[in-house]
Amino acid sequence: MPQGEYLPEGRRLESPRNQNYTSSHAGMARAMADGAVLEGMAVACEPGRELTVQLGPGLWGTIPREEGALGIDTGRVREIALLSRVGRPVCFHVIDRMGDRYILSRRSAQEAALDWLLEELAPGEVIDCTVTHLEPFGAFVDMGCGLPSLIGIENISVSRIAHPRERFATGQQIHAAVLEADRRLERVTLTHRELLGTWKENLEGITAGQTRVGIVRGVPDYGVFVELTPNLSGLAEAKAGLTVGDSVSVYVKSILPDRMKVKLIVIDRLEHRRRRLVTPDDYYIRSGRIERWVYSPSECRGKYVATHFA
Repeated sequence: MPQGEYLPEGRRLESPRNQNYTSSHAGMARAMADGAVLEGMAVACEPGRELTVQLGPGLWGTIPREEGALGIDTGRVREIALLSRVGRPVCFHVIDRMGDRYILSRRSAQEAALDWLLEELAPGEVIDCTVTHLEPFGAFVDMGCGLPSLIGIENISVSRIAHPRERFATGQQIHAAVLEADRRLERVTLTHRELLGTWKENLEGITAGQTRVGIVRGVPDYGVFVELTPNLSGLAEAKAGLTVGDSVSVYVKSILPDRMKVKLIVIDRLEHRRRRLVTPDDYYIRSGRIERWVYSPSECRGKYVATHFA
């Protein structure tokens, strides 16, 4: 379902629609009448925590502290949510005009976005997000108008990673799928791994006898786990001197769908170390709704990896 008005912050700033509204007083009056969600650039946070927003040429707005974020008035959202917006786009509704300055509400835009997310999105719905912050346990994203959600590290990809920075960078635009929209808690939970393809899809173009480049993701006593794609890893025989994060060349020894295994042989450790950030080409699903995602190949009987969206 298209997000329309409720895209993550920064996605509408340069759009013709946004510029048509914010380029003149007449446009701003129309925006107030239409209830349009607009964006401007926050250029300062004043001592009283109100945000100064640059609109079109010669046009300025103020977001009062209590209008700066949903939950700021109750203490559920901390002051850093306002301080950290300086130098970044902010979304808002236009709620008043005082002389040549407009009074704006980011909180109102976020309330509308949250209502839309909770009412319109079913589990499995794919939405656009922007990565805002990375922690060892997961990636925080803007899922619309600055509303935060967390993608847990276990839901980022099938291939295990030590930290979300191995997949994402702050400011990166990604897709995610809704795991749950809890109206009582006013919370939307997201997942990501289901968009990166099944075991068989990730094996397209990979055949036994090939040599490929991979990244070491684990070094247990019995071997070396090497990532070939974000949703596919294989196991190689133990090799001394390797550490997690190393880039390696590997020989694809065999592919075993009935056991969902890829057997590898490490040929050499490469000099460079690299992160494997998700790119647009890694996505097998970018929009629409998923009802059931089965990662495991049909031939596999020993392990079943799947997500059944409620």
